[in-house]
Amino acid sequence: MATLSRRVSRSLLRTQLRAYASPSGFKRKTGIRDGDGASDVPGEQPTGRRRRDTAFLPMPTSQLTHPLFQPDHLSRLTLQPFHPETITPAVVSQALKFPHNDKDPFRIFGLPRNLLVEFRILSTPCSVIRDVTIDVVNRLDFASQASSANHRLVFTGATGCGKSVLLLQALQYCHTRDWIVFYFPRAINLVNSTTTYAYDPRTRLYQQATFAFQTLQRFLTVNSHRLDQLKTTVDIELERRATIPAGTPLADLVRAGIKERALAPTILMALMEELQKQTEFPVLLAIDDFQAIYCKTKYRDPHFSPIKPYHLSIPRLLLEFASGQRHFARGAVLGALSTTNVEFRLPLELAEALEIPPVTDGGPYVNRSSALQTYTQGLERVVVPDALTVQEATEVFDLWSKDNAIPSAPTDELFLSKYSESCGNARDFVWKGLLASLSA
Repeated sequence: MATLSRRVSRSLLRTQLRAYASPSGFKRKTGIRDGDGASDVPGEQPTGRRRRDTAFLPMPTSQLTHPLFQPDHLSRLTLQPFHPETITPAVVSQALKFPHNDKDPFRIFGLPRNLLVEFRILSTPCSVIRDVTIDVVNRLDFASQASSANHRLVFTGATGCGKSVLLLQALQYCHTRDWIVFYFPRAINLVNSTTTYAYDPRTRLYQQATFAFQTLQRFLTVNSHRLDQLKTTVDIELERRATIPAGTPLADLVRAGIKERALAPTILMALMEELQKQTEFPVLLAIDDFQAIYCKTKYRDPHFSPIKPYHLSIPRLLLEFASGQRHFARGAVLGALSTTNVEFRLPLELAEALEIPPVTDGGPYVNRSSALQTYTQGLERVVVPDALTVQEATEVFDLWSKDNAIPSAPTDELFLSKYSESCGNARDFVWKGLLASLSA
C-alpha cells in the first residue's frame, strides 16, 4: 500500500507540474496586458492562432493541491519599490519592484512581448537600475520645466541590451512624478495593417479610428485625475455633431471620443492640441519600436500602392512630435529602437540622423526620402550599454535565483559561465543563459 501511495503521489505531482507549465490562451485576465488582440493593444485584430502562442499562465490556486505548490513553498521577491525619491546613484545595480495598482501605465497600455513574458514568470515585476537610468531621469527632471522640442531622445544599442526596459523605467518615473503619459509599447501595430483605416478628405489622411478609440480608452484610465483638472481652451467643432464648447474638462472630451468611435481620430487630435498648450502638467510621449513609424507600411491605397507612414493619422502625429513640428509646453518625447522584427528594420534616414551604422546600403547614390529626413531633424541619441556590468549581472542573477527560476543550484561558476557566454547582453544572459534549460 505504501508503494502504491507513493506512485499515486508522484503521478499527481507530475500531472500538476505538466499542467502548471503548459501553454495557455491569452483570454485569461491578468494584471498585465499582453498586447495581442483588440482587447490588449490598440489596433491589433484578434486571431485564434495568435492567442495560443508562447505565453505561460499559472493554474488556478484551487487546482494546486500538492504540498509543493502550497504558499509555504512559493517564493515572492521582497524588493524596494520603484519611487522617484529612490532613483538616485545609491541604488544603481539594485533591483526595484514596480508598484502594483490598477492604473499603472504598463498594465493599461501593455508591454513589449519579451517584457510581458518576463513579468509573467517573475513573481514581482521589477527592473535593475543602471547608470543610464539615472542619466535619463535627470534629463526628464529638466524636461519637466522645458519644451519637449528640446528633449527628444531615442534609445539605441545592441539587440537585447535593455532599451525597452529603460523606456519603461522612464515611463514609470514620469507617471509617479505626476506627468501626463502616453505610451505606445508596440508601434509596429500602427503600420502593419492590423487596424481598420479610411481616407478622410478633410484632413487628406487615412484615419485609424479603432486604434485612436482604444488609445483614448487607455489614456483616460491612466490619466483621468489629471485630465479632470484641465479644460479645453477653444470650441471643438465636430462634423454633424454638436460643438464641444470651450471650458469642457479634457476627461469629458476624451469620453466623447470613447462614446462614438467614429469621432476618436478627431478627438485625439484635439486632445493633443490642448495638451500642447497647457502648462500645469508635463507630458511624456513614449514610443517603443520607434523605427517602425519611419518604415514602409503594410497598408495599401485603392491602387494597391503602399501608404506612407506620414499619410496615416496616428504615425503622422507621432512623427510631428518626434521632429519638433509639434511640441508640448512642458515635457519630453522618448523612443526606443527595436531590431527584433526584420520586416520593420531601421531605415536609412533615421540611422543617418542618429549617426549609427545603417542596416542597409547607405552610399551616396542610394535614394533617400526628403519627407522622412524632415521628420528626423533634432533627434538626440542616448546609447544604452551593450553589456551589463558585473554588479548589474549579479543583481539579475540573484533576482532569478531568489525567485526559484533557475533550475540548477546558483553558484559562482554558473554565474560566470552564463555571463561569459552571453557577453553580458541582458536578454541573452537571462533567456539563453539562466532560463535556457526551461525550454527543453
